[in-house]
Order: sequence, then C-alpha cells, then structure tokens
Amino acid sequence: MARMPSAERRRQLTEAAIRTMARDGVAKATTRAIAAEAGVSLSVFHYCFDSKQALIGSVITTLTEHSVTVVREALRPRATLEQTVRAGFEAYWGHVRDRPDEHMLTYELTQYALREPGFEHLARRQYELYGIAYAELIEELRHSRDLQLRVPVSVLARYLAAVTDGLTLNYLVLGDESVWADILDTVTAHIAGLVA
Repeated sequence: MARMPSAERRRQLTEAAIRTMARDGVAKATTRAIAAEAGVSLSVFHYCFDSKQALIGSVITTLTEHSVTVVREALRPRATLEQTVRAGFEAYWGHVRDRPDEHMLTYELTQYALREPGFEHLARRQYELYGIAYAELIEELRHSRDLQLRVPVSVLARYLAAVTDGLTLNYLVLGDESVWADILDTVTAHIAGLVA
C-alpha cells in the first residue's frame, strides 16, 4: 500500500464511509466495513480517526461540501438576480436527483447523532454548517451584485437551510419530478423578493 499524506487518507476514508453509510446505513457502517471499502487496514483507519464521532463529523462536513460546491459553481452572475438564484437551486436539485442516497444519508446522520448519547453536538454542527455555507453564498452573491437584503444574512441563511432541507426531504419521499419546476419558480421568486 502506497504511503499517503494523512489528510488525503482521511479524505479517502471519509468518502469510503459516505459510500458505506449510504449503502448500508449509519448503524451498520462498521469501521471494518469502511476500511474494506477504502482498501486499507483497520490500523490505518484508527490512525486517521480516533473515534466514531470524529469520523461522523468528517462525513457531515464532506457531505455539506459536496452540495455547496455544486451550488457555488452554478452561482456565477447571470442577467438577473432571479436567474442567478434559480441556477443555484437547479444545481442543488440536480445533485439531489443524481445522489439521492447521499442526501438521505444527511437525514440519517442527523437522527443518529440526536439519538446517540454524546453525539448530539454533531447534529447541531451539521445544521450550523448549512447556515455557514448559505451565509457565505449569500455574501458572495450580495457583494458581486451590490445587493441590499430585507433581512439579515444570518436569518436568510437559516431560512434557506430550512427551506432546502424541507424541500429535499419532500422530494426524497414523494419523488414527483413534475412539480419541481413550479416549486423552484416559487422559491426563486420568494428569495428574490427578500432583496431590496
């Protein structure tokens, strides 16, 4: 096995954990199964992660980064604010359609962390990361277009996280593709209306 910098090995193991947890569920994703998925020994796994909490924290951060990267890349300025916002939402929904197991995993991780004694802070961190990610995206968009918001960035960020969370779960449960264009139009118009 080739030597790899520890940060790169952690990323490899985190991605293996995401695949394993998405396929088998969080509770069944043992360290042995994750190490096997990554093609490393258990000792390498334990060298990189000293606890299941550390692993789950890394998984939560990485899953958030997956979604945020897709949206950030789509948010290049367009002719109108509505077109720019719509492009961000369309990119996110494309990610949900392409990787439903990964998005289902985010909900499972939340529930697991809330129910597992000593892991509750990970669920809180998950939602804090969503708020931070949205705040960064809002600030980037606000500065690139010199926008004035009708609500504070922190409020809009938390609101967007809640809306996206609810719509994602709704899509994962109902899977009705036919209504999503209208839903995205509604959300886009509403978000654009929060800009002065």
